[in-house]
Amino acid sequence: APESLMQALEDLDYLAALDNDGNLSEFGIIMSEFPLDPQLSKAILASCEFECVDEMLTIAAMVTAPNCFLHAPPGTEEIALTCWRKFSHPAGDHFTLINVFNAFKEASANSASQCNNEKWCRDYFLSCSALRMAEIIRAELVEIMKRIELPISEPDFGSKENILSIKKSLLSGYFMHIARDVDGSGNYLMLTHRQVAQLHPFSSYYNTRRIPEWVLFHEFSISEDNSIRVVSEISPDLFMELVPQYYFSNLPPSESKDILQEVINHLSPVSTVKEEQK
Repeated sequence: APESLMQALEDLDYLAALDNDGNLSEFGIIMSEFPLDPQLSKAILASCEFECVDEMLTIAAMVTAPNCFLHAPPGTEEIALTCWRKFSHPAGDHFTLINVFNAFKEASANSASQCNNEKWCRDYFLSCSALRMAEIIRAELVEIMKRIELPISEPDFGSKENILSIKKSLLSGYFMHIARDVDGSGNYLMLTHRQVAQLHPFSSYYNTRRIPEWVLFHEFSISEDNSIRVVSEISPDLFMELVPQYYFSNLPPSESKDILQEVINHLSPVSTVKEEQK
């Protein structure tokens, strides 16, 4: 549909993948080397700047592979949740996926047989085939990085600096996927489409006391009860630091946008006064 095509071009423009003539920019050409969604390609390239490439490649592989969390058989849901909580990371689902992948790699290294691998996955209600696919995808992404001579930083997962760097990389690509909890009960209003969504049951925040106000999400699914999947907490300050100004100015009016505008005013009161004087 023409509307979809125009929306896609607009999204690519926001991601700095197009030049003024509508052709691929130099940045867009590099992004197109990756067989991924443009937002994910942009996040990987941003991770080169923020020096968290190792972790970002793992996230990219895990969100591209099939979902690794298995639907627990009736009567075992609580057991599955207890198992998954062992991988849970307070910063959000993207970080939880890194924990899952690293644990799977460690289990594979300690196991001589494929059967033991599969048993480990069954014990934790995880899909062995999905995790193996994530391994393959990640290896392919590493090869692409080497071929186009992009730097791969050393792993540093767990440090405060690394967590902040990962969030910055994710925001560089997914600033269009931001939602705010409007009533403190997990009803998330998306900034762009103004639709309300709930956390997906596989989210590490689901059924917990701590529901973050501002989140970045990987995807929105209408078919799964209007849910947002793979969700991590962000701060308004960090969002305003990394969002393109022309994207922010095109957002529809909302209470969330007003809150973010106040953040801008607080961050740069002098420049705001000058702008008003103009």
